[in-house]
Amino acid sequence: MKENLFFENAKIISDKFGIEPLLYGSVGLEYLTKENLGSDDIDILIPEIFIKERWDEFKNFLENCGYVLFDENEHTFEKDGVYYSYAKIDDLFDFAGIKISEIETLEENGVCFKILSLEQYLKVYLASEKDGYRINTRKKKDFEKIEFIKEHIK
Repeated sequence: MKENLFFENAKIISDKFGIEPLLYGSVGLEYLTKENLGSDDIDILIPEIFIKERWDEFKNFLENCGYVLFDENEHTFEKDGVYYSYAKIDDLFDFAGIKISEIETLEENGVCFKILSLEQYLKVYLASEKDGYRINTRKKKDFEKIEFIKEHIK
């Protein structure tokens, strides 16, 4: 499963940079619900400093670990046919009203990582309904995820 690949990635970035990454997107939902949602990539939220000021250092480190930069604008790498996309955890509050301090931190396989609750995921997907890119390209899938999350919250 992709969550194991997330943990491999989380371990190396945690060991090197002290990052506690947030397992985001469908893989995070799969982790929470233990259901396969057919995720097509691994979304990881990290502190903004690694996307902005320390991007070259972060990018070079991943490349030295066998990740191939796929899309620099989207901060996406590929390794063994799996795509890893990084975004700023700092944007969660402005995007969906989620404070970093309110996100649960877990430890698994010796790696500390953050994970949203189902209620926080619902906020994210409801906010996504208002995002231009997602409205045009992901509307049906986002609606299905909202319904899926609501069913699991009950």
